[in-house]
Amino acid sequence: MTDKVTDKEICGCCEKTTVRSEEERKKLIHRLNRIEGQIRGIRGMVEKDAYCADILVQSAAVNAAVNAFNKELLAHHIKGCVARDIREGKDEVIDELVVTLQKLMK
Repeated sequence: MTDKVTDKEICGCCEKTTVRSEEERKKLIHRLNRIEGQIRGIRGMVEKDAYCADILVQSAAVNAAVNAFNKELLAHHIKGCVARDIREGKDEVIDELVVTLQKLMK
């Protein structure tokens, strides 16, 4: 795994970054593009006054897709960033992981 965390700031809320393999990045972006397409489809359904139950089914599909994205990203995070930090004696990563899991399980 080629995960590497740096202190380079990438956005207003993040202080760390993760360097991903090109394959991992492509897989994640592909999933996000599909989710984005699903959201656009739901918006189109609302604009066309589609039946509520049909929209809800599509919304549930988006939720499942986001959950699948989160599971994949979480697995890479644990196997890469978390495992590396623990090996380096940075046990605070465990608390960070617990907080992250609590947010995902809301």
